[in-house]
Amino acid sequence: MAVNATNGNFSEQGFASINFQYPSINHDNNMLKNKKGLFLKKNLYWTPRILAILFIAFISIFALDVFNEPQWFLALFMHLIPSFILVILTIIAWKHEQSGGFIFIIIGSLMLVFSHFESIIISIPAIVIGILFIGKKLLVKS
Repeated sequence: MAVNATNGNFSEQGFASINFQYPSINHDNNMLKNKKGLFLKKNLYWTPRILAILFIAFISIFALDVFNEPQWFLALFMHLIPSFILVILTIIAWKHEQSGGFIFIIIGSLMLVFSHFESIIISIPAIVIGILFIGKKLLVKS
């Protein structure tokens, strides 16, 4: 029985040859890179969107203190205006990641500056969400 070491062919007189194909190392590395790239692409797609939704829910919680008011519905609507703006901004960022990311960063920076750096708990998440929206385009090459 003779063995061809390059591609794993086994042949013997009178019998059909058996051909084994060994996957190349480059093929395995490319598959691994594709899996990592797909994992990174999915995570960078969904992470800023989920964080934006959670951020909107966090901001909306502050509107729940109006139920003791006589005109609570109007007060609730007025307290939810920032949440409505963030919902519109999230829809824009969902469709156009780079422009939405820049808007998130700008709004977070403006909140930070106009509050004299006292609203860090509100501003930093908006800036991080904006960086994540922009980061997908920069880190994942299609």
